[in-house]
Amino acid sequence: MRMLINVPETVVADALRGLAAAHPDLNVDVENRVIVRRDAPVSGQVALISGGGSGHEPLHGGFVGPGMLSAACPGEVFTSPVPDQMARAAAAVHSGSGVLFIVKNYTGDVLNFDMAAELAEDEGIQVAKVLVNDDVAVTDSLYTAGRRGTGATLFVEKIAGAAAAEGQPLERVAAVGRQVNENSRSFGVALSACTTPAKGSPTFDLPDGELELGIGIHGEPGRERRPMMTSGEIADFAVNAILEDMPPRSPVLVLVNGMGATPLLELYGFNAEVQRVLRERGVPVARTLVGNYVTSLDMAGASVTLCQVDEELLRLWDAPVNTPALRWGM
Repeated sequence: MRMLINVPETVVADALRGLAAAHPDLNVDVENRVIVRRDAPVSGQVALISGGGSGHEPLHGGFVGPGMLSAACPGEVFTSPVPDQMARAAAAVHSGSGVLFIVKNYTGDVLNFDMAAELAEDEGIQVAKVLVNDDVAVTDSLYTAGRRGTGATLFVEKIAGAAAAEGQPLERVAAVGRQVNENSRSFGVALSACTTPAKGSPTFDLPDGELELGIGIHGEPGRERRPMMTSGEIADFAVNAILEDMPPRSPVLVLVNGMGATPLLELYGFNAEVQRVLRERGVPVARTLVGNYVTSLDMAGASVTLCQVDEELLRLWDAPVNTPALRWGM
């Protein structure tokens, strides 16, 4: 097993210790697995909390900081965090203005965040939730009732985080997050399977010379398998699948996201093809982000996320942010 780890049992704790050492502007509770911005709670601001299984880094811990998340709760690899983690995070960041839970649509995440909301509300903390379900590839999957939550999570966390940083009330911050989710669609492709530390071998079989169209971020099956395609052919398939589900009516934010093992050389080349398809379809591009943001351990592949924006959403996207993985304007 060629992994840069000690033992599978401590891989998450080891990573959290390393995160803490690299980013002293975060408070990282390794034992309880809660990552909090050091200046929390921030008076007069809605607190944003998200979380999910480890293995998708920098999601979510890499997005904790001014202009984005107040706290994040990592679970075990590909496993939801537990309700006590989110309740502990809510208590740490709540300033009296309420807490927004941002939840990817996976069954374990939804159930545990619902229980955490009940625990927080029992302590007098007002909680709202945004469910992210942007993946157009499949309707139901191994982990999901309905569409999966994938790349749009970054757009929701950034734009809602900017609204919170401006002091907007909980109801408005939640409404902004829901609008971003409704305006977003994603599609992913896998060129190889991922390998979890506990298993030490690929999580599914993808023969040489084939790819999986519509893969999930845990390796869930997509729409179909095909012989290997060119970057341009993949971009045609992915972008057209998104636009068929969300006909273009306004400029878009574009996220070309690596799944963990695809180099930037390939991602930027893939982005060129994505931009070509959008031009051919007459879709104006407002902003583009390329890199590894919502990953699946060591999976080779990429996903495309489009978010239709108006002037207000674009202004919030451009607002300053200062996190380990996303930083501008500060």
